[in-house]
Amino acid sequence: MPGSGKSTIASKLKERGYETFSLGDGVRAEAKKQNLEPTGKNLGKLMLELREKNGPGAIAELLKNSIQTSTHEIIIIDGVRSIHEINVIKKTGNVKLLAVIASADTRFVFLSERKRSDDPLTRDKFEERDNREISVGLQEIIQLADESIENNNVTIEQMVDSATKIFQKWIE
Repeated sequence: MPGSGKSTIASKLKERGYETFSLGDGVRAEAKKQNLEPTGKNLGKLMLELREKNGPGAIAELLKNSIQTSTHEIIIIDGVRSIHEINVIKKTGNVKLLAVIASADTRFVFLSERKRSDDPLTRDKFEERDNREISVGLQEIIQLADESIENNNVTIEQMVDSATKIFQKWIE
């Protein structure tokens, strides 16, 4: 779910040499092409429009070429929202899902502190965003995850270490 710590983990893993892509960055890049201000409302609307126009896997399609041309053995893809996006990514290679779980209160605090242009500033906007994400299939893929880690009352280093151990187990 938004604010669970996925992007923080991906960022730290990138520092450790992993290649990372964010589906949200694909939407933000598309918004820039269309000269849209990257507000939560605009990005949410664009995400839904892209899915409506190009199919439910459209957001993953934005990054498919970058994934296919990567020379890295392991690629971290942050922000997958639906089984349709998973199916697009599966066409590029082996896929494993890691869910990052955090309480609504923890996520709201993280998002409030992050202050990215599309982060909700009120609890109502937070719940509206959660509902939009759930509507495109996020809850389903959380349940399908191969593994999950919890991000409540742990440090960033503990989260990254947990994720790294899982990835190493997956490639053995």
